[in-house]
Order: sequence, then structure tokens, then C-alpha cells
Amino acid sequence: MSDLPRKAVARTAKLAALPLGFAGRTALGLGKRIGGRSAEMIAAELQQRTAEQLFATLGQLKGGAMKLGQALSVFESALPEQVAGPYRAALTKLQEAAPPMPVKSVHTALAERLGEDWRDLFEEFDDKPAAAASIGQVHRAVWHDGREVAVKVQYPGAGEALLSDLTQLGRFARLLGPLVPGMDIKPLIAELRDRVSEELDYGLEARAQAAHAREFTGDVDVVVPDVVHHTDQVLVTEWLEGVPLSEVIADGTREQRDRAGQLLARFLFSGAARTGLLHADPHPGNFRLLTGSAPDGPPEKWRLGVLDFGTVDRLPQGLPPEIGTALRLTLEGDAEAVHELLRDEGFVKPGIDLDPGAVLDYLLPIIEPAQVEEFTFTRDWMRAQATRIADPRSPAYQLARQLNLPPAYLLIHRVTTSTIGVLCQLGATVRLRDEMEAWVPGFAAESRSQETPA
Repeated sequence: MSDLPRKAVARTAKLAALPLGFAGRTALGLGKRIGGRSAEMIAAELQQRTAEQLFATLGQLKGGAMKLGQALSVFESALPEQVAGPYRAALTKLQEAAPPMPVKSVHTALAERLGEDWRDLFEEFDDKPAAAASIGQVHRAVWHDGREVAVKVQYPGAGEALLSDLTQLGRFARLLGPLVPGMDIKPLIAELRDRVSEELDYGLEARAQAAHAREFTGDVDVVVPDVVHHTDQVLVTEWLEGVPLSEVIADGTREQRDRAGQLLARFLFSGAARTGLLHADPHPGNFRLLTGSAPDGPPEKWRLGVLDFGTVDRLPQGLPPEIGTALRLTLEGDAEAVHELLRDEGFVKPGIDLDPGAVLDYLLPIIEPAQVEEFTFTRDWMRAQATRIADPRSPAYQLARQLNLPPAYLLIHRVTTSTIGVLCQLGATVRLRDEMEAWVPGFAAESRSQETPA
């Protein structure tokens, strides 16, 4: 596969084969169960084979299919280890790479979008892509003023492919549910589709990235590359050299994992407060660790490099204060106040009667990381949370089915959940409460007032 397939029929055929494969394996599993194998063994095997086929197809197609794959990949921490292990490497590859566009197509796209004399803008341009994403690929180059730059070129036909893929994937979203226990895939696909038009406009991305670059200039913890030049389908930014977060996930030391996790949590909460924008694509491929002059030394001075601002949530006042207030009230054990706030915000629809105590019992395990000074995020912890919510026999499952996620909170929820998934992949020990007290409105002052001097 050397170019983004633009014929809807060809792409739809590949995606349509996925549910057929799922159904075939389910029938095979039933036969094996009749033959005496345990339901648990069969379920794990089916889940593994389904995942392998799904991510192989999504990575090959790029477009909206790859976008969904990247979004799902951060949730691999919720999967049983015997299932997640065999294709974890494939997920990491999906986050970082995809089949490249032919060189001729890249040159044609640059000529159309930057002008026939586009080469005059660069001292050097590497035809081999340095990275590939869901709707474009990145080339390393040297701008005419000598700066090293990253040139992101949108795939021809990317818009059509994105919409077609996500429409098709939405038709069999329920079949993907078992891959990520406790998560409803259909709203994720719908939300991704709603963001397509924004992500296709590199002008919007340029403005969001420039706002972050200005705010974080000189920051000791976070680095965002400056925007150099852009059109609606080409984006030129300063090159950011660093260790991919995926490498720290795979091979990092305990100290490196903890530092990466703390920086990720800090950016999650501080970015919205400082810029009024929430970076809404927190998969590992979008982060680098800048090690400075001592790449093999202590990581305390490492900084987090942040890439790809194609998807952002616009929050002019930062995160809604209702989030911090709800978290604080939950930690205080005020079940009635939490229930009332959730109802006011639309998490509990009119006509739905819930026991406030049961709501509190549902929320407390989820916000465990905010209850202590530092918390170690693990795959086991995330799997336990996913299983608790996904098990039909669990009270949490029954309650979750009655809760509603208001549209205004959908992207915030996805970003937070995705970031927690990455923290669990890292296995990082993070002082999450410190970051929440510093940056989440409604949480800070009241939390501190509860602490009594020794």
C-alpha cells in the first residue's frame, strides 16, 4: 500500500471484511466450546485474533480507520495481559507509522499547496517521510533561514477517506466493544467523525499550536515547536528532536517512566488552564521526551515535547469548575451534593432515579489516584476498573448504564481516559493530586483545607 486509497468501494470492502471475520471466529469459538474448551480460553483467543485483524487493517488503510486505531491503542492497558501482549508492538507501530505516500505524490501536493517553486522555500527536503499519521505524513527539512523543520503534508483524498471509514466503522461498532471492556466504542467513533473537518484544516491546527508555543515558551517542563508556515493542507513547524514516549513505555527505567508520567499529567491539566485549549489526541506518538545534554543521566530535568494539535477542545475558561467541584465532593464523601451536581450538569437525566450512595461507590474507585499524595498507575488497576464497569453482574455496570455523558464533556472524558491509559502503559508513579490542586478549578483550595497539621 503506497498511497491513501481514495475509492470508497475499495476501502469499504476492506472494512466490511472485518465483521465477517469477527462472525466467523465467533462461530468457530462456539464449536470449540461444544468440543470441551473453556469459555474463558475461547474468549481470550477470539479477542486476540480479532485485535490482530482489526489493527492490521486499520494501520493499512490510514485515514479514519487508522485514527480509530490510534484512539483505541491507548486503551490496551485495559485488556487482559495474555491478549494485550501479543499485539502491543503492533499498536506502538500504529501510533508511529503507516505506509508512505509515493515521492511523486508528495511533490505534486507541495507544488499545488505551496506553489511550483516550493523548493525555494527549503535549503533541504528529505523525500523519505520521518513519520506518518492518520491524515498526513511528516518530512524532515531545512527551511530557507536554516531552521530544521517538520513538514506535514495531508494525504490527497484524506477528507473523503476519513468520513467514509468512520461511517463504515460506526455500523459495526458494537462488534469492537469486547476489545476494550467498559468502553462504548460507538460514541468514540461519532466524536471522531465530528472532529474530522477541524483536523483537515491545517490553518486551525497552526493557530492552536502557535497558541501553545507562545504560552510554553521557556517553560521548564513542556516544549511546543513554533509554527513556521502553513496553508490549509501543509503545515511547517520547527523540528523537535527527542525520545518517543513509546520508547519510554517499552524500555524506560523506573525514574524515566515516573518523570514522563508526571509531565504528561502536568500538561493534561495545565494546558487547558494556560491556553484555553485542550490537546485532544494524547496517544504516545504525539509526545517526545527532551533529554537535554544528559540523555543517559537522571531524568529530573527532562522536558515533554508535544506534537499534533489537529484536534483540540476549546475551553476559554479552562476545565469546567464543575469537574473539580464534583471530584472534591466525592473525596469528601458528600453523596447528596455529588448526585445533585451530576443531575444539574446532565450526567443524570430527568426521570432517572439513582441512589446517591451508589453513585459515590461507583466514582470513588475511579478517582483513587486523586485520593493519595502519589499513585502508581498500572495495567492491573486499569483492567480492574474496566472489568468492574463491564461485568453485567456488577452494581457498577448497572449504574453506568443509567448515567449520561453530556456532549460538552465528551472530549474531556476521552482525553482524560486516554491519558490515564498512557500512564498505565508507563506504569508511572505520579503526584496527580498536586497537578489537580494547581490547575483544576473547584478542586484546589477546598482539598487543602481538609488537610490537618500533624
